[in-house]
Amino acid sequence: MTISRRSVLKGMAAGGLAMAGGPFAMTGSAFAAREKELNILCWEGYNSAQVLDPFRKKTGATVKAESLTNDPTMINRLRAGEINVWDLINVNNPWARKVMWPEKLIKPLPKDEFEPFFAKMLPMFKWPYKWAMSDDGKELLGSIQRFGPYSFVVNTKKIDRKTAETTGWDLFNDPKLSGKYGILESDDWNVFNIFLVAGIDPFKVHTPEELAKFEETAKKVFKGAKLIGDIAAMNQALVSGEIDLHLTGGTYSVSAARADGYPELRGITPLKGPLPGGKGGVSWIEVTSTVNNPNPTPLAVEFLKYVQAPDIAHTVAFAEGTFNPVAQMGNPDCFKLFTKKELEAIQWDSLDEEMDRSVEYDIVPDYDKALDIMNAAKRVRG
Repeated sequence: MTISRRSVLKGMAAGGLAMAGGPFAMTGSAFAAREKELNILCWEGYNSAQVLDPFRKKTGATVKAESLTNDPTMINRLRAGEINVWDLINVNNPWARKVMWPEKLIKPLPKDEFEPFFAKMLPMFKWPYKWAMSDDGKELLGSIQRFGPYSFVVNTKKIDRKTAETTGWDLFNDPKLSGKYGILESDDWNVFNIFLVAGIDPFKVHTPEELAKFEETAKKVFKGAKLIGDIAAMNQALVSGEIDLHLTGGTYSVSAARADGYPELRGITPLKGPLPGGKGGVSWIEVTSTVNNPNPTPLAVEFLKYVQAPDIAHTVAFAEGTFNPVAQMGNPDCFKLFTKKELEAIQWDSLDEEMDRSVEYDIVPDYDKALDIMNAAKRVRG
């Protein structure tokens, strides 16, 4: 299911909401029936037994979590009627404020209960943090935890960090590197990054000329790729020397390999680029929201409080699969739990500067067109 089916799914979602009894519908008996049940739709990490088992033991609840790697797909599942299934949804920063709240797919959190958590987060998440709030600033739409810069990854034994940061996206325009890079499977991020390789800001409406350049660049980038695959495939290819770098990547994708003893693999944020302010990279911040399930469970809010605890926040940061900084590292009781090796794995040494030279993940206005163009370019590759 892709975002290009959005119009169809909106109609389906309207039917699902009507069946649910309208936004924010709740009955005492339904609420009681789900006191020991929680369903989470998320990026990987929150589905880890390391995170969920202590909560299961604490509450005696049945907790199910499904991990996906694409925000639009997760949101389309809510639109298609799964608002009745999920209690929490964990996606990147713009979707709660710009899409899910206006479409009544999520409901607000109690500000008085969650504002104190923000006071212990890193300074960049100071209350009221934009992406956690509704446009009018009246409602808290989600809780913040994992974040990071996400542009591309290099083996610094093959391409040194300074060269990678200075050259930036033009590395993927260099014919000498054709056949020496991979592409991580991640449609929305690859759309962003092909625009950036083309020297175009992704997060605006594009002219026909810009889309033509995007198409030309997509064909060139996919044709020159040695392989296309998941995070494990990219890291393995970097370690083996099959590739020197890969498109779409950063702390989220490379941290596990760094933790395994390959510090030469490094997420890179270009020093400059075509983004507003001349910035070169894109960062992500996850927002976890309570789904507007007509039969809600009290465990949704309880879980969001549970993951704020210093030890659990550290577990979330280093849940199996990918390792990431978390907003709760602003709390000294949380930060002290991170070992020197763990801080090195998540590139803590350059985190602030890389976030500063990144714009925050946003929605591409003509994403449908760009995705179709990119997928066509991928098919031409064969």
